[in-house]
Amino acid sequence: MPTIADLCALEILDSRGHPTLQVTLRLDDGTCASASVPSGASTGANEAVELRDGDPARYGGLGVRKAITHVEGEIATALRGMAVDDQETIDQTMIDLDGTDNKARLGANAILGVSMAAARVRAKIIGLPLYASLSDRGGRQLPMPCMNVLNGGKHADSGLDFQEFMIVPVGAPSFAEAMRYGSQTYGALRKILHDRKLATSVGDEGGFAPALPDNEAACEVIVEAITAAGFRPGEDVAIALDPAASSFGGDGSYNLERSGKGHLGRAAMLALYGRWIDAYPIVSIEDGFAEDDWQGFQNQMTAQGDRIQIVGDDLLVTNPRFIARAIEQRAVNALLVKLNQIGTVTEAIAATRMAQQAGWAAMVSHRSGETTDDFIADFAVALGAGQIKSGAPCRGERLAKYNRLMAIERELGNAASFGSPFSRQVAQ
Repeated sequence: MPTIADLCALEILDSRGHPTLQVTLRLDDGTCASASVPSGASTGANEAVELRDGDPARYGGLGVRKAITHVEGEIATALRGMAVDDQETIDQTMIDLDGTDNKARLGANAILGVSMAAARVRAKIIGLPLYASLSDRGGRQLPMPCMNVLNGGKHADSGLDFQEFMIVPVGAPSFAEAMRYGSQTYGALRKILHDRKLATSVGDEGGFAPALPDNEAACEVIVEAITAAGFRPGEDVAIALDPAASSFGGDGSYNLERSGKGHLGRAAMLALYGRWIDAYPIVSIEDGFAEDDWQGFQNQMTAQGDRIQIVGDDLLVTNPRFIARAIEQRAVNALLVKLNQIGTVTEAIAATRMAQQAGWAAMVSHRSGETTDDFIADFAVALGAGQIKSGAPCRGERLAKYNRLMAIERELGNAASFGSPFSRQVAQ
């Protein structure tokens, strides 16, 4: 097995025009592979730490030259000569070298770029697609795409408190058809907004950002778009929400000021979700309560956990420590998986397996600051995650992931597996 000869890193720009890292790993036989690191806007307080330069005169302090120095210096020195066939040892070496709980010294962006590049170069050496080389379960299941079509919160300057309103093509027979369902619904939504003289410009993740009167109006116009596209709400295409409640509340109190609803307590938020689940074809709610409101998540699981998927993102930050607590307290029934929340490929796999062993679902996710790197597409298939969100069927950095999944589905042929992980289908 070839060994690691060198690492180099390049400061590139993500989809928001902010700096991020592209890392290239070269083996002693000349084989190379590169990986680019995403960056989030709506981040959990307990996420692994991105290392930024802090120089206000350069990219507003967001430069990543320090992280580059760590990749090409300390990390390269520690990994040089190491066999590339052992992802766990490579990742653990970097974790130990960093020496902090949250990768703050070397930077989670530096560590993750190396981890992803190592996984990719290993796949090249063993002659397998990335999804197959990473998988311990066969790597045959294509994930259900959850497409963010209306943006609010920190992702757009709109009238919506909630961050993401997604469409989920639950009735599609294949991944390629799921993308068709989503694209046609997205197109119908654009036309409806245009005809009403509402903005059809898009937010960070490709969703529209119209000045709707309130959050419920977003659900209503999505149902209208599903029907206009020729699909049945709930049976063909459903709705998933990511309120990202930490952005508008905490400690059991929530301020829906953008939509003029004012302050709601924990019980009132739960009741709001209950009314929406009754009224709209909602199959999943992510971060419906703030990251410090464990009681809110527990209450939602008790009241609604048998009806919908309740996803932990900011609550769990792809971290086994918080996942263990959530399992014990029965706080959610699904994990959102973000590689850069935890900082290595190995740790992200371990977190996902922990959740799956507890009977949870898993959804692999992009970040608002993305690149055209399609790593998470292969990663979702490798994990058998069953779900992925990569934004709207719009913008090249979002479509890179979806297009890669369509290619994987074709490559797998009859061996590919695809189906809805959601049992609740409500016709409107």
